[in-house]
Amino acid sequence: MSSADWFRLPHYQRHNQRRQEHLATLGLPFRGRSVLEVGAGIGDHTGFLVDRECRVTSTDGRDDLLQVLRERYPAVKTMVWDVEQPAPAAIGPHDVVYCYGLLYHTRNPDEVIAALSHLAREFMVLETCVSFGAEPAANLVAEDAKDPTQALSGTGCRPTRSWVMGELRKHFPHVYVTRFQPWHDEFPVDWRDRAKHAAALSRAVFVAARAPLDERTLSRELLDLQERA
Repeated sequence: MSSADWFRLPHYQRHNQRRQEHLATLGLPFRGRSVLEVGAGIGDHTGFLVDRECRVTSTDGRDDLLQVLRERYPAVKTMVWDVEQPAPAAIGPHDVVYCYGLLYHTRNPDEVIAALSHLAREFMVLETCVSFGAEPAANLVAEDAKDPTQALSGTGCRPTRSWVMGELRKHFPHVYVTRFQPWHDEFPVDWRDRAKHAAALSRAVFVAARAPLDERTLSRELLDLQERA
């Protein structure tokens, strides 16, 4: 099975569908923006941005995955970039940074958030695996660098939600968690008790912005109870 084939498996496709359904409910001002998509893989999220008339630059640490994206979206600019390394000189600030499913595959997530924040003129959308727990912690974990779905370095992280919020607040004046979660079992709606969550992974979505955003879908407070989108 090729590296790209891993991302075509049914559970990946279902996961991406539920995440983009949720993203569409947030009312974020994507239309016509320049967007830096990091960890783009084979482009399963790229179409959401292209269809909203965004000017997209898609990056990934693995060029064989970007080759598939190029075939699917020839007009999209692509660039190989391991986000734990300095950004290539050709990558400048964009209106939006789109970072779904990447942060938890990094061993220095604080540095990654800082680097991405400097590239976001208006806002950043961040989805990542997280750990249950109230205390801020990055929680490094081992990953298989040979697996195309895992960390290039062989080390990832499962930060707590409070850690992610805290790091984002160092760089953005307005930081939110979503009030609603995608309709997928990896996205808990009750964070008070880990035993209530059956899935192996737990995920959350954050938005960090330079100016205030619509708080009907976003919360400045870290919610223990969320709802389904």
